Amino acid sequence: MPAKSGAQQKAAGAALSAKRGETKVSELKGASKSMYESMSEKELDEMASTKRKGKPEHKSKSD
Repeated sequence: MPAKSGAQQKAAGAALSAKRGETKVSELKGASKSMYESMSEKELDEMASTKRKGKPEHKSKSD
């Protein structure tokens, strides 16, 4: 599942880093913490590796 915004992609990257043991889980906040708890490493990798070109920093609420 590709990321819909730059912020979502960054949160997935932070959660993936914690899943891999590269950062502490206690450092995660908000969306990245939720993603860490609810998504697999494979799902996080797919979301974090989405191409950024043409993506908004934040997804609008109407989408």
